[in-house]
Amino acid sequence: MTLRTSTITRSAPQVDDLLARMSLPEKAGLLFHPMIGIGSGGTLAAADPDAGLLAAEDLVLCRRINHVNLVGTASAEELARWHNHLQDLAASTRLGVPVTVSTDPRHSRSANPNTAALAGAFSTWPEPAGLAAIGDPELVRRHADTVRREYLAVGIRAALHPQADVATDPRWPRVLGTFGEDPELVSRLTVAYLQGLQGPTLGPGSVAALVKHFPGGGPVRTGEDPHFRYGAEQAYPGGRLAAHLAPFVAAVRAGAAQVMLGYGLPVGTELPPVAFAFNHEVVTGLLRRQLGFDGVICADWGVLTDACFRGEHRPARAWGVEHLDPAQRLRAALHAGVDQFGGEARPDLVVDLVRTGQVTEDRIDSSAARILADKVRLGLFDHRYVDPEQAAQEVGNAAARADGLAAQRACVTLLRNAAPGGCARLPLAAGLRVYAEGPLRAALSPRWTVVTDPGQADVAVLRLAAPFERRTGQIEAYFHAGPLEHPPGALDRVLAIAARVPTVVDVYLDRPAVLTALVDRVAALLVSFGVEDAALVDVLAGQAPPAGRLPFDLPRSQQAVLVGQPDTPFDDPDPLFRYGHGLTY
Repeated sequence: MTLRTSTITRSAPQVDDLLARMSLPEKAGLLFHPMIGIGSGGTLAAADPDAGLLAAEDLVLCRRINHVNLVGTASAEELARWHNHLQDLAASTRLGVPVTVSTDPRHSRSANPNTAALAGAFSTWPEPAGLAAIGDPELVRRHADTVRREYLAVGIRAALHPQADVATDPRWPRVLGTFGEDPELVSRLTVAYLQGLQGPTLGPGSVAALVKHFPGGGPVRTGEDPHFRYGAEQAYPGGRLAAHLAPFVAAVRAGAAQVMLGYGLPVGTELPPVAFAFNHEVVTGLLRRQLGFDGVICADWGVLTDACFRGEHRPARAWGVEHLDPAQRLRAALHAGVDQFGGEARPDLVVDLVRTGQVTEDRIDSSAARILADKVRLGLFDHRYVDPEQAAQEVGNAAARADGLAAQRACVTLLRNAAPGGCARLPLAAGLRVYAEGPLRAALSPRWTVVTDPGQADVAVLRLAAPFERRTGQIEAYFHAGPLEHPPGALDRVLAIAARVPTVVDVYLDRPAVLTALVDRVAALLVSFGVEDAALVDVLAGQAPPAGRLPFDLPRSQQAVLVGQPDTPFDDPDPLFRYGHGLTY
C-alpha cells in the first residue's frame, strides 16, 4: 500500500525565515497543543489547577506555546472576544506567532466531554453515526461546511475531527463518533467531511482537519477504550488492518492537513506492541512512507505526563512504555515521527533533550516547519482577529439550525413498524391519546393529547438509551462501555407498559445495542443518533419520513458479539438487524 501524494505546499520563504529567527525554546513551544479554558464574558481564564488547565499568559508568554485546544463553551460573541484577547497576547511576543485554536466536535448533543463538546451556541446536527445512517456524502460535505463557517467566525482554525475509525467492535465506547462499520462508506464520508472543512486546498478560508485515530481505533481487543490501560490493546485476528487504514488512505489523497494518532497498541501482529505515538513502524513506516503523508502528525492528548483532574489521578496514555519517564517518552515519540503533542505543555523537555544531545535540533526543525506551514496556509499571520458581532450573526443562524434539524429527522431509522390499522402504526394518526414521560411530553402535546396513565392512552411513546455498564470516576463514567444487552430487570417497566398499550420505542444508539428483548414486544421500534425530541416528533407525525439506514449491524446477543473478531466488519452471520436496514412510510 504505497501512496505518494504530497499533502503540503509550503510557503517556504516565510516558514524558513521564521524558523531561522526562532530560538530553541520558541521552536519547542510549537510542538505542544494543550487544553485551555475561557473566562467569564470572553476574558482570558485564570489557571485552573484542579482541572489541569494553565493560564493563557503562562502558555503563550512563558512556555511559548501557540496551539491550544479550547474546552468549555460560551456565546459566539464571547468566544470571538476570547479569541481576540488570546491573539493580542500572542502578538506581544518576540516574533508574534499567532495562536491556532482547535476544538473537539461541537455540533451535536454528545454526553462525553472527553471526546466532544455540547453544541451550545452552534447549530445542532446528528452525531457522526447519524450522518452515516443518512449515508449522503453531499449532506456530510454541507454539514462540514457549516462547521467550517461557524468555527471561522469565532476563530477556531483546527478541528480535532473527523473520526475516520471503522466501528468493527460494537462494544467500543467511541462508535457514536464514527461513520459506521463499512470501510467504504467511512472513506467516502471522511473525504466529504474534509471537502467541507478544508475546501479544495488548505487556505485562509479553511479549518484544518486532524483526522483520527490512525491507524484506526475500531479493533479494540476487549471492546473497551484505550483512554484506559485495560482498553489499550488493538487486535487483528481477522488480518483486516487494511480495512482500518482505508479511510486514512482516502483522507491523505483528499489532502488532510493533519493526522491524530490513536492511543492503542497493536497485539498479535508484526508491529511493536507499544502505543501508536511511540511506534516508529506505524508513524514513519505506515503513515509517512507507505501513505506518503507529509502533514502534521499529532499524538492524542496526554501520552507523555501524568495528570490530575478534580482530584483523580490520570496516568499518561503511554501504553507499552509506562516504564519510561516523560523525557524518554518524548524522545521515543520524536524518533517515531510525531510532530506535536496534544494535551501537553512541556517544551522544557524538548530543550533539555536537544541541549543534552539526545535529539538533534534539525529533528525539531522538521516538525516545527510543518506546523508553521499550516499557520501560513491558514492565513493566520495576515488575519488573526475575528469580528465578535459577525460571529453572533453567523454561529447558530436560522438556516444552519434548520439544516441541522432536517438532518436529525433524516437520520431516524425505523426498524419495525406496527401492523397496519393499529394505533401505534407510524406515522401516528391525529386525535390519539399518547402516554409519554419526561421532556418528550412537551414535544408531543401540540399534536396529540398527552396522558399521564398508560391505561388511558391509545399509544405510548418512550425514548430509551442504549445499555451500558455504569463506571465510577470523573473520566471513566462518561465512557459507555460494557455489555450491549440491557441487564436483568432494566426493561421491566418498558415491557409492562408495552403489555398494556401499543408502544413505540426509540433507542438512542451510541453503540450497536442488543434489542432482542424489545423487538417482539413493542409495536414499533426506531433508533436515532443524537436527535432532539422535536425532530423525533416530526418523524412520528409524518412531517418527515424516517430515512435512516443502519450504519452497522445490530447483534442478536452479547454472546454473538463475544465470538466475533474485533477487526472484521460484518462478521456476525446472523445479526438481529443487518447493516443498511431501515423502513419508511
